[in-house]
Amino acid sequence: MDKISFGTDGWRATLDVFTTPRVRMVGQAVATTLADTGETRPVAIGYDARESSRGFADTLADVLTANGFDVVMPPRDCPTPVVAWNIVERDLAGALMVTASHNPPEYNGVKFIPDNGAPALPAVTDEIVANLAEPESLPEADHGSVEEVDFVGAHRDHALDLVSGDLSGLTIAYDAMHGSGRGVTDALLEAAGAEVVRLRDEQDATFGGTPPEPNAENLQALAVAVESGEADLGVANDGDADRIGVVTAERGYLSANLFFAAIYDYLLESDSGPAVRTVSTTYLIDRIAESHGEAVVETAVGFKWVAQAMQDSDALIGGEESGGFSIRGHVPEKDGVLMALLAAVAESEKSLDQRVTDLLEAHGEIRQNKISLDCPDSEKARVLEALDGDLPETVAGVNVKDVNSKDGFKILLEDGSWLLVRPSGTEPKLRVYAEAGSDERVAELLEAGRELVEPLV
Repeated sequence: MDKISFGTDGWRATLDVFTTPRVRMVGQAVATTLADTGETRPVAIGYDARESSRGFADTLADVLTANGFDVVMPPRDCPTPVVAWNIVERDLAGALMVTASHNPPEYNGVKFIPDNGAPALPAVTDEIVANLAEPESLPEADHGSVEEVDFVGAHRDHALDLVSGDLSGLTIAYDAMHGSGRGVTDALLEAAGAEVVRLRDEQDATFGGTPPEPNAENLQALAVAVESGEADLGVANDGDADRIGVVTAERGYLSANLFFAAIYDYLLESDSGPAVRTVSTTYLIDRIAESHGEAVVETAVGFKWVAQAMQDSDALIGGEESGGFSIRGHVPEKDGVLMALLAAVAESEKSLDQRVTDLLEAHGEIRQNKISLDCPDSEKARVLEALDGDLPETVAGVNVKDVNSKDGFKILLEDGSWLLVRPSGTEPKLRVYAEAGSDERVAELLEAGRELVEPLV
């Protein structure tokens, strides 16, 4: 059977592998890891809207309490970022979150969030994996307790304090994608004064037959609601509401890269500070930062690295091209609920469409796309090693200027475009990204990337 391993963001697997006995082992590993540090504070356990998630959460609670830890849980499924905020708000030891995020319903997963509310770094997850074992139990008199508490209210109050704005007169279409953002993100927008049009706002363990990933293909109904004039702006969350998708009236689905650029530009109007982005995220962020005299910190893919860099650099914002963002003053965990409010407040002052247009006029057109190539996990290291020994001097007719090996290989070209090849942290695939000034040039670079990598797989 597949090993339990914590990848880019926790352990995820199909339900034939993600079983109750194995979840109990994860719970024991977390209990042991915490106890080894002398930790005695309560632990939060959250869960998403999948049919199996509450049961797995109860299983984890049983293991943690049998090890002497008190547990606090929400009464219903809850967004990951809301759980993360409550760790800090309630001074907890950390949290276990049962979620497979945007994966299809036949998956589930679990992640551990430390006491700072940020994603766990490898030093922590490696220790958890090393401590995997059958559950232990203290004498019943020493067992902890389980308490159901409201996680949403504290997060809502904090979000409204951090991102202030009057959304009266603004209509937002919100697509919950049947996930844990329903009744949370929409309620936050209404609390700020917006009128909200709700889509897919009922719990459905099958997610309506569509994986809860807020990309262009899956947000067509949201796009119709905005383009028809029914709403001024559309926002969506993935299954556990830690990521955001945005739809505007003129551009339709707004790529996470352009959304990142627009929001960073908006924040810089009243504040200052660097931005943190991953190697796969647009260089438009760098151009905006440079125009304001700010710096950009580049990290490997994975919000745990973004979070660490945000704390180290006191960044104004951190994000990634997959739609995960956080801002200064919040926990360093991606938060699609908070970002929906921030998107709406920014829209109320100047449309995101106009802001993006102004940025591209000032800094030049930037387009990006990616493809995925099948590659077993066991072969990824070999392929990258082979690639390291055979990197080209030119790509699609342009000389290579530099190579960045922070995460895979990012080949920087003399015309300012780039090609990135890196291993997926969640699937048996290699990702190939390209960025250039036109869609045609991006397509050429991706094809060059395919020709470079496929013979090695």
